[in-house]
Amino acid sequence: MGLDVLGQRLEVRQGQGLVITPQLQQAIKLLQLSNLELEAYVEAELERNPLLSRDEPDGDAAEAPERVETPSESELSFNEDRSGEAAQAMDARDDDLYGDAAPGERSGDRAPDAAHDASVDQVGLSDWSRASRGGVAPEGEGERNERREATLWEHLQAQASSAGLSASDHAVALALIDAVDEGGYLRGELAEIADRLGCGLERVETVLAVCHGFEPTGVMARSVPECLKLQLIERNRFDPAMDSLLNNLDLLAKRDLQALRKACGVDAEDMAEMIAELKALTPRPGAGFGGETPQTVIPDVHVRPDPAGGWRVELNTDTLPRLLVDKRYHGVVSAGARNDTDKAFVADYAAQASWLVKSLDQRAKTILKVASEIVRQQDAFLAFGVEFLRPLNLKTVAEAIGMHESTVSRVTSNKYVATPRGVFELKFFFTAAIQAVDGGAAHSAESVRSRIKAMIDGEGADGDVLSDDRIVEILKEAGIDIARRTVAKYREALRIPSSIERKRMLRFG
Repeated sequence: MGLDVLGQRLEVRQGQGLVITPQLQQAIKLLQLSNLELEAYVEAELERNPLLSRDEPDGDAAEAPERVETPSESELSFNEDRSGEAAQAMDARDDDLYGDAAPGERSGDRAPDAAHDASVDQVGLSDWSRASRGGVAPEGEGERNERREATLWEHLQAQASSAGLSASDHAVALALIDAVDEGGYLRGELAEIADRLGCGLERVETVLAVCHGFEPTGVMARSVPECLKLQLIERNRFDPAMDSLLNNLDLLAKRDLQALRKACGVDAEDMAEMIAELKALTPRPGAGFGGETPQTVIPDVHVRPDPAGGWRVELNTDTLPRLLVDKRYHGVVSAGARNDTDKAFVADYAAQASWLVKSLDQRAKTILKVASEIVRQQDAFLAFGVEFLRPLNLKTVAEAIGMHESTVSRVTSNKYVATPRGVFELKFFFTAAIQAVDGGAAHSAESVRSRIKAMIDGEGADGDVLSDDRIVEILKEAGIDIARRTVAKYREALRIPSSIERKRMLRFG
């Protein structure tokens, strides 16, 4: 019986693998950052790396040993109607830092067709120009911050301090105020607050009753009916009929006035007066108070009509950090290095600084290339409106510019473009395709939604309300092959009620 012999041996094998270096990871990270996130990242690098400095426009040119290779404003222009020579020239100098890593990360990307289709704000195109996100006011605006409006929580805390509460009841009031949202509603459970504070539920309810007397009236209510009830009590207009109306707000939302009159026990004239009183109330008492200062979306790309024809695509240079690699200081520090460890330390920081400059340059070129191709694909939308928005996906743009889909996905994340039709996120231009009846060119989902909204907006003149089935028939007559459930989905995304509810709204006036 033979014995297996265990041993060690050396083998040489050849294979292929993907290695993402730290420098490449940094380039990929920079590509998907928004302009605000990029500014914060660059500020951190300026503090960390002494060989980096910001390029000040008014600075002395002699003090700038090496300028960042980010293109100037004139180099950032691109006319989508130019011949292929310009595009080839751009491709020749673009070595695409991100292309090598794309195949290994493909599984982590998601196509924007379905996800974006559900996330795009359907209220209107111009709403993108009013998009904002919360943030802290910039430094140097101290005087403006001192004159800002008091927040709702500060307003309530001031009233709690002057309400004559005992020390323990004041602590309960502050805990209740902390549970108030921006609209003025109390979102915390009273039992949980009582358990956390170690007091009885009755005591929390007693303090809450005191807080219900704070301004604005209706604040710290736990529901819309309770908020409206507090305001009606203050106006001395709360009675059993109004109480029944508040308990049946769902019937009011459906415009079912007959059932509502029966529940309240009033006639049509009294019901009209009660509804008019409700309309005079405020369902969000905390909405009138100041909060965090909103920051307007700053576009990364500008699109303007070109006098020679077509569109001119330019990067917003205000959002591009311009850095310098201080080679003079690098030479001084290198000359003072006493051993190999110090020299390696300085060389490492110099390499990081140079790579950051190159990554920022590559990021600017890639954003410009992707935006230019999107403008070329959607030029009909820019010229004629949303009904001419073409179906578009990542693969189409990636193949046109010779990049990977994941690179295009990163470029279009959190990037905005300013056009003559408003400010849009780059992902807005990627929409699903709806097939044509006769097998012709597909229609963009966004353009179909616009058609549906236009048809419903035209209702009411003759009292005719379009059902979802009728909308499907009209769209098929226009050559758009769409299912009824898709029309219902788009209508709900547009926050448009059903045909039955719209009929009630017309009768309601």
